[in-house]
Amino acid sequence: MAKHRTATREEWLAARIDLLKAEKEHTRRADALAQKRQELPWVRIDKAYRFETDEGSAGLPELFRGRSQLLVYHFMFGPTFTAGCPSCSAIADGFNGFAVHLANHDVMLWAVSRAPLEKLQAYKRRMSWSFPWASSLGSDFNQDFGVASSEEDLRRGHAEYNYAPRAWPPKRTAGETDIAKGAGTDWEAFTRERPGMSVFALEDGVVYHTYSAYARGLDGLWGMYQWLDRAPKGRNESGIWWRRHDEYEGS
Repeated sequence: MAKHRTATREEWLAARIDLLKAEKEHTRRADALAQKRQELPWVRIDKAYRFETDEGSAGLPELFRGRSQLLVYHFMFGPTFTAGCPSCSAIADGFNGFAVHLANHDVMLWAVSRAPLEKLQAYKRRMSWSFPWASSLGSDFNQDFGVASSEEDLRRGHAEYNYAPRAWPPKRTAGETDIAKGAGTDWEAFTRERPGMSVFALEDGVVYHTYSAYARGLDGLWGMYQWLDRAPKGRNESGIWWRRHDEYEGS
């Protein structure tokens, strides 16, 4: 006997049609929100950031690879890590499939992390990923775009994240401590890195910053959550349950 409320097919259809009205309104509001994102003013980038890539050293303009738009996923993989953050890894699992479509629609997708390039390359091989991933080690890029704490942040005991000051290091649960250990580092080093995404435009040889998002602003990038939100039990979470895709039993 199902514990959830049951109904006849006719009753279900009536309820589904009523829900469809709310879904259509949600879609219209999402479209309007996307338009507002695109209407944000642009900020010119004059700092000469340098990255290490599979093809060698590159500046921010080179990451566009001939496109006019650049999406950067700020992947949590610090210099002392031995593996990438499992949450970022779950998000990045979807990149291989759609990066080629973006690239053929004038949009380049990169992951960027502070770990040395050789660590990123080794982890890419482990995860069987092919999307481009650059190291920003030695650059201010991660700090300037709100996804890495500076030494000054550590000394004063707080850092800004998601456009607001946060205590540092943040409080931890047992599960979160395990995540840091799984990345081969300690809690303080792990939480110096934060997830996020930033967007850039290239126009007349000038790079502009157009958008950044953090925390739950990244929800839409988690492909698995879009499916779970449509499953009967939803996200059905009690703590951190996901793992790197090669760590599940039977992988």
